[in-house]
Amino acid sequence: MKDLTHCVVTPRVKTEGFAPLGVGVHRASTIVFQTAEDYADRGKLGPDGYSYGLYGTPTTRTLEAKLTALEKGARTFLTPSGQAANAIAMLPFLKAGDRILIADSVYPPVRDFANTELVRFGVEVAYYDPVDPSDLEARINGNTKMVWCESPGSTTMEVQDLPVITDIAHRHGALVGCDNTWATPLNYKPLTLGADIVTEGLTKYIAGHSDVLLGSLTVRDEQLTAPIRSTLGRMGISVSPDDASMVLRGFETLGVRMGHASLGALQLIERIQATDIVERVIHPALPTDPGHFIWKRDFLGASGVFGVVFKRGLSDRVLPCLNVLKTFAIGASWGGTRSLIAPMPVKAYRTVRRWEADDLVLRISVGLEDHQDLVDDIEALLAEISR
Repeated sequence: MKDLTHCVVTPRVKTEGFAPLGVGVHRASTIVFQTAEDYADRGKLGPDGYSYGLYGTPTTRTLEAKLTALEKGARTFLTPSGQAANAIAMLPFLKAGDRILIADSVYPPVRDFANTELVRFGVEVAYYDPVDPSDLEARINGNTKMVWCESPGSTTMEVQDLPVITDIAHRHGALVGCDNTWATPLNYKPLTLGADIVTEGLTKYIAGHSDVLLGSLTVRDEQLTAPIRSTLGRMGISVSPDDASMVLRGFETLGVRMGHASLGALQLIERIQATDIVERVIHPALPTDPGHFIWKRDFLGASGVFGVVFKRGLSDRVLPCLNVLKTFAIGASWGGTRSLIAPMPVKAYRTVRRWEADDLVLRISVGLEDHQDLVDDIEALLAEISR
């Protein structure tokens, strides 16, 4: 073998006995085969085989396997973001003339995707009251092929009665999808409650460090895997093994991070509820929350994300007062190590369940800082708004 060939052909070294705790990063587009016959038969390898990097590497498959186990599902697929997971959960199962019913409290980009892309493809899009199953029953019909849930709902955090919703949907022959980003599979398992597909924004709590974008969708029934896998392949959608490895690393501390954040959130809420400028705090773990009964029945825990609704007429004061914050950062997303705060509008993203309060919910995501520093920061913010 000449030197130029040595430069290109990499020797195989022994890997037996090398058993690290961390998952190796396997980067590949081309997968080579031992024989021409193996190459010709690569289509027979099935979803667990390796034929091309687009369809998975040992690194991405490891993350998929971890998610599948936690979600109590049959198979998981990775996508470049949580919103991509939501879109891919819908596209393979809807065609022109079909109808999808979406919870009115859904993540705004899902609403935009449905109203723009699904409608453009000839799919009928409608919305239902997330906390009134009778409203869903009244709106569902024989053309309804999917019911979409998000529990708790985006920003306003309505908790949905998933067992009842899935019973209604399945009686009419519709699939049920559920965005589970707030709770993560650690604290909520929609597939065990009847959902057919669950999506996660891995970007947030599971990755946990605000430095990677990734999403996942897990199915309850193996029969749903072929349409999803084919759609991902046709659209050329894949994820980086480097990103998958970062999520795998973050995954290992999910439990302790979530515990710290949840406890910190409850401490902050206690202080916030004591002030006379706040109408209410939105968090399903609170006994006073309208969704608390269902949350306590179906969930295993809570995250550190909650909303604050101010008394009428005070919302205009909130935005400029955020500049007094020292520990909290002002920014979108949530679930990372740094505590975040963001003013969120609501009314433009509701068409069924009206939002009666001022058009601002202050979304707070508790991170890993010392809880007292966060309390001090919130007290400074509340004092500034009061002043």
